[in-house]
Amino acid sequence: MAVTHKQTGCCIVGGGPAGMMLGLLLARAGVETTVLEKHADFFRDFRGDTIHPSTLDLIDQLDLRSAFLNIPQQSITTLDVVVGGTRLTPVNFGTLRGANRRIALMPQWDFLNLLAAQAQSLNNFHLLMGTEATGLLHGERSKNSTPSGGSFTIGSPVTSSPSPVTGVSAVGPDGEVEITAALTIAADGRDSALRKDVGLHAKELGAPIDVLWFQLPTPPLPPPDTLGYLRGGTMLITIPRPGYYQMGMLIPKDSFSALREASLASFRERITSIAPFLSTAVAQLVDWDQVKLLSVQLDRLDQWSVPGLLCIGDAAHAMSPVFGVGVNYAIQDAVAAARILAPPLLAGASTDAATLQVQRRRQRPVRLMQPLQQRVHKLLATGRQDTPLRPWQARLATLAAKAVQPITARVVGRGFLPEKLHDGRLLAAPRRKFIM
Repeated sequence: MAVTHKQTGCCIVGGGPAGMMLGLLLARAGVETTVLEKHADFFRDFRGDTIHPSTLDLIDQLDLRSAFLNIPQQSITTLDVVVGGTRLTPVNFGTLRGANRRIALMPQWDFLNLLAAQAQSLNNFHLLMGTEATGLLHGERSKNSTPSGGSFTIGSPVTSSPSPVTGVSAVGPDGEVEITAALTIAADGRDSALRKDVGLHAKELGAPIDVLWFQLPTPPLPPPDTLGYLRGGTMLITIPRPGYYQMGMLIPKDSFSALREASLASFRERITSIAPFLSTAVAQLVDWDQVKLLSVQLDRLDQWSVPGLLCIGDAAHAMSPVFGVGVNYAIQDAVAAARILAPPLLAGASTDAATLQVQRRRQRPVRLMQPLQQRVHKLLATGRQDTPLRPWQARLATLAAKAVQPITARVVGRGFLPEKLHDGRLLAAPRRKFIM
């Protein structure tokens, strides 16, 4: 079968939050942009459905608030934690300034469909679903950055890129395709094949926990919305959804096999011992296939790019589920990348200096957040965080939680370096496709 050849300004591999947001923003700026997503749709198991204030601010700046609000969603304005029977509110987004002082709870596939619909209305945006990158193209670049050259197959790792990356080879519904690009973006997740094949390897920071994801129906008399319950050395996450909870249980690293061997009945008992109000709901867990394991990773690259290729989002830094900031940090990467990369891409100039600038800007908030996540990991691993509090201890803990709310709301809700779309090119009225 013949290979189809395409050319684009920026080729983004991975249609997750980072890839779709960057694709939308670059296309709005006027860059010819192609996004490859290996799956045929965005529907996946739970992957992080919290849309934080930082991302809601961007939705407003993109004039997408109306379309966003048309998607079914729920909101929480505080993150409550029940510790040994005492309810604490360490995070209160009501203390933030600005219009967005909440977390929106929305299935990630709905959010990605929104970004995709907006991007696909632009003349210079192309989304190739069901198209998986199988290799990298390498070669020399001419003065105007038009790539040419040979190929490199994913699965044959090298210690360094032999020559500038000039695009990707892929397989899609219509067969093989080669896409040459002035810049290729690896937004293909924490197990990125692209970064490995150009010799970029993540530094493991260690994570002593894993997470089990499952769903339980909302009981008839549910308590106030609560981020999690801590008891007996275990944290149970309860994310409200219409009619059910998206549940998460934090367990010691690599302990899932032992948990399964202890029987599903003991797992249900463990849930109700942490959150007794779920005693009528756990009967819905009848098979281990209902429980999905997320092996928690915490890592980051020391080097995010080689000539012609830049890693962003989880491909550059895998975040822990702690604080639920992973999706939002990936989106912040995309905003910074679009703002910094659009000028050289539009000018047909080298992007090498710009990719280094993206890393310098975005690695700072990552290096501040990841140690905080590590501290929470250690706290949860000790099992000492849920000792029942005496009345005076509970009052003191409540006061302390309230005192830190303005700080925690800012750190969790907007991050250490929230990005803004202050570049007029990213906010300009986009060119729309003409549809008969």
